[in-house]
Amino acid sequence: MKIDSSVSAVITGGASGLGRATAEALIALGAKVALFDKNPEVGQATAAEIGALFCEVDVMDDASVDAGFAKARAAHGQERILVNCAGGGRGGKTIGRDKQTGEVIQFKASDFEWVLALNTVGTFRCIVKSAAGMTTLEPNEDGERGAIVNTGSVAAEEGQVGQVAYAAAKAAIKGMTIVIARDLSNEGIRINTILPGIMDTPMLGGLKTRAPAVFDGLSKSVPFPRRLGNASEYADLALTMLRNGYLNGETVRLDGAIRMAPR
Repeated sequence: MKIDSSVSAVITGGASGLGRATAEALIALGAKVALFDKNPEVGQATAAEIGALFCEVDVMDDASVDAGFAKARAAHGQERILVNCAGGGRGGKTIGRDKQTGEVIQFKASDFEWVLALNTVGTFRCIVKSAAGMTTLEPNEDGERGAIVNTGSVAAEEGQVGQVAYAAAKAAIKGMTIVIARDLSNEGIRINTILPGIMDTPMLGGLKTRAPAVFDGLSKSVPFPRRLGNASEYADLALTMLRNGYLNGETVRLDGAIRMAPR
């Protein structure tokens, strides 16, 4: 796909981190970009800074997602690009023990469901609604109407202690990628997934300044380069997936060759 001023894009979780970096990369190529995010204060500020459209969207809610796509399409036309970066987690072991009493603590099924609803179902919800819209577009010379990039995690393959819900949610995104690629093949829509490793994004919550020793330890755990990944590196891979018309149904690790230990 050629990315220029004729192309519009929607990025979920676009107000910060991986989503913002991808938005900036697309805008630099001339694309019109809409940012879906729950945080209106950060979202509006980011949109104003980078020249995007902000849409307040909760990817866990059908009506909210529908309204977001309606607003984005009214301003920019039907999107040819969807990048799913919205996500998050709630940690906890399957069962643990209270350190003082020894009492068994069960991971709540409601928390497990919430993590899957945000990451897996939220991603799928946006894929379905975007792909349905993409079917209305005229295909290019290769028969392509659109392209989608999802965000998984290396936890999909090596979830650590306390990541049971997050690992399951990201593994599901990995697992559905090839199936969706096959489902959408007759419509000329491609889909790929990135599995980031430890990335230097706001999701780490200022660890670099709050606990520099921990941050340094994380950096040194990466074989090479011995640092955390940059959001711009994610954006670069996302652009490759969008532009390369023969890349479809793939999940690609972006992790400096790290393989996560149990803890």
